Amino acid sequence: MAMKKFINKPEDLTKEMLEGLVLAFPDLVEAGGSSGKLIINKKLREADRVTIVTMGGTGHEPALSGLVGEGMVDISVPGDVFAAPGPGDVVEAIRLADRGKGVLLVVLNHAGDMFAGGMAIKQAAKEGLNVKRVTTQEDIANAPRCDGENRRGLVGCVLLYHVAAAAAREGKSLDEVQSIAQRFADNMATVAVACKGATHPSTGEEIMSFGDDDMEIGAGQHGEGGGGRMKMKPADETADHMLKLLLDDLSVKKGEKLLVLVNGSGGSTLMEQLIVYRRCCKRLGELGITVAAGYAGELLTVQEAAGFQLCIVRVDDELLRLWKAPCKSAYFSK
Repeated sequence: MAMKKFINKPEDLTKEMLEGLVLAFPDLVEAGGSSGKLIINKKLREADRVTIVTMGGTGHEPALSGLVGEGMVDISVPGDVFAAPGPGDVVEAIRLADRGKGVLLVVLNHAGDMFAGGMAIKQAAKEGLNVKRVTTQEDIANAPRCDGENRRGLVGCVLLYHVAAAAAREGKSLDEVQSIAQRFADNMATVAVACKGATHPSTGEEIMSFGDDDMEIGAGQHGEGGGGRMKMKPADETADHMLKLLLDDLSVKKGEKLLVLVNGSGGSTLMEQLIVYRRCCKRLGELGITVAAGYAGELLTVQEAAGFQLCIVRVDDELLRLWKAPCKSAYFSK
């Protein structure tokens, strides 16, 4: 079957998408850098605080560039579709972001991003730039918690952007912002379910295939298998199964407080996401666990893949206060 997407030349996908983003939200973001592809918080030049830089492939909109703004990301470094940007672009973003208080670089744990991020950190250090890194690696499906360095980064990065940015806006130092962001990352757990694969918009190739009545718990966002292939289940049964995996991974106890996120993957409706979120709240209440805050919607997608990512974060009073701080970006505001 021919790919049905409203695009022009495949080689122009990233460029044209970023141009559209800037034109749609001219009061919030601008394009910059030598490539013209860095997406920059329009108020960055006024910032007198620690700033936040992130990086990653396009194809996951609104993440990551749609999350640039006040109280969120200051500069996003986009790569091509499902591909990491080069380290040179990341170093340039760190230079541009630095307002004298230091820069926090947030990297999702995927091979290309980790390589580019690591190279950029080394180069930035040689230039005397004050930059520290936090890696998000909360996918419970592909490695146990004791082997966290091999866990993939999923939608939890979006929550972390806001908490780190809120801490920065309170005037905390780079060491303090990094410590808070790392504590948040250490208390995150995410698992995904997919029931329909996406097509790569450059090639039309399917990146994950399913039978008519199949779903997979633990699927990665680039088509990586999760080992949980099974027949389709109703929303409540799926949510209960995924929630138990997450609670066990974090060893969540009765009386604790959680931030809960249901993130749509691109091809499942908001109706479905809200039904799942409703079940999570009900089940957690039955277990004596408080849903202190939450969100349901599309923040990090995989083109038209159907399914969702369920993320929970154990929060204390400080993390909850930072989460509740206001922010404004193109596709996430509160």
